[in-house]
Amino acid sequence: MKNKTKDQCGRRGERIFSNVCILPSFLGVMIFFFVPFCIVIYYSLINNPVLKEFVGIDNYTKLFNNDAFIKAAKNTAFFSLVSVPLAVILSLGLAMLLERNIPGKSIFRTFFLSPLMVPTASVVLVWQVLFHNHGTVNQIVEACGGHSVDWIKSPYGQLVIICMFLWKNLGYNMILFMAALCAIPRDIIEVAELEGAGAWYKFIHIKLRYLSPTILFVLILSMINSFKIFREVYLLTGNYPQDKLYMLQHFMNNTFNSLDYQKLSAAAVLLALLMIVIMAVLLITENIFGKDVES
Repeated sequence: MKNKTKDQCGRRGERIFSNVCILPSFLGVMIFFFVPFCIVIYYSLINNPVLKEFVGIDNYTKLFNNDAFIKAAKNTAFFSLVSVPLAVILSLGLAMLLERNIPGKSIFRTFFLSPLMVPTASVVLVWQVLFHNHGTVNQIVEACGGHSVDWIKSPYGQLVIICMFLWKNLGYNMILFMAALCAIPRDIIEVAELEGAGAWYKFIHIKLRYLSPTILFVLILSMINSFKIFREVYLLTGNYPQDKLYMLQHFMNNTFNSLDYQKLSAAAVLLALLMIVIMAVLLITENIFGKDVES
């Protein structure tokens, strides 16, 4: 009986200690994330910060009738739908390539990891030199008999930004996949090989199953990074870029500068809800396909 009471006291002490350790982080999340987000929701439901009259979903209705918001939403959706899957597929392919014994593996790995060490401003400077109207790419095009193009200000600008995004993020994703590939039990692979399984069968039925948590993590990470591309686009083009490069972050930044808090708050709430839905779908999908691996 005394041992049981002692165990209960020990567990209670552990819970109290763990709660005390978590408390600073909990307070930080509440003060800097939860409370400000509740304030944003409040601003999205009133007419202005002065009168503070409740208007319901009027701000959201006006937002969907705003041409700038629609253009920004379409551009952001296209960029994310193209760049995020490419970031996952290409980084997985590179990781599987580096899993083999190929010549120059260390040089190849260093090439893809080097962008992680370069500051954003330096990255933008490099791409300006490459894709400026009189930049390196145009010099090569003219040498081959073509005509120069102002890539950043042309309809090809989004393609340039997608290439920049991939160049900057493939290395980190590749390292994550390489670590996940090394964690796959080798005995399962060996048994599959003894049973006559081919490379494609091993990839689909074994490797892909064990890689599902990493794929989910890389998807979420790439999606978050795709929204951070605003920094590069802003440094390249300013507040009002070419139409194809006008992102949701441009819209929010411009509405903030014009003190249109209601429109800004409504756009932020919609973006947050969209991210929550996407995260939920990804988590449910990973739970379905990764359940047999965990068991």
